[in-house]
Amino acid sequence: MLPNFLIIGSAKAGTTSLYYYLKQHPDVYMSSVKEPRFFALENEALTFQTPDRGFNETSVTTLDVYTKLFGDVDHEKAIGEASPLYLYSPKAVERVRHYIPDAKLIAILRNPVDRAYSCYTHLIREGFETLSFRDALKEEEKRIQQNWAHLWHYQTAGYYYEQLKRYFDAFDRNQIKVHLYEDFNSDSVSIVQDTCRFLGIDDTFVPE
Repeated sequence: MLPNFLIIGSAKAGTTSLYYYLKQHPDVYMSSVKEPRFFALENEALTFQTPDRGFNETSVTTLDVYTKLFGDVDHEKAIGEASPLYLYSPKAVERVRHYIPDAKLIAILRNPVDRAYSCYTHLIREGFETLSFRDALKEEEKRIQQNWAHLWHYQTAGYYYEQLKRYFDAFDRNQIKVHLYEDFNSDSVSIVQDTCRFLGIDDTFVPE
């Protein structure tokens, strides 16, 4: 079993909240692992060089393990997962198109400055980032060259035009729904219901 929709990103823009809201819907099945990252990391030996080793340990890299995440699907119409890395990863576009070419794709975009700083403060809070925000931005390109994981790509991950263009070039526009974080933050119910309409399920649903 493979999903028929994906929440593709971006990081720190509400994807976790949308995952949990949709998970409450009786017509939706969300993967047991919230962020498997399979389409971005298939068959890769994970050696990301960051203080946080969890990225290497929690990512799913084989099709067999990935399909098992959806092994308990029963009657649900919309089957999905949420991996914000998919928006940022060029590889993900090709792998999604290979495995699930008819899938519906959902993106939430946040002001790139706010998004970058949110990533930074998250890593500060977790005790992984040790630099000031200014110095971390100066180190970003070096860190990318050293294969630091994607959450540390504070500035580069905010280049939404090139990221979305890859998807619009590869998929029909009707398969892609783009929300803004500010709208989601101010009226999450409306955004969830709009997402339900996009997925073809009951749009009167109101999440807790």
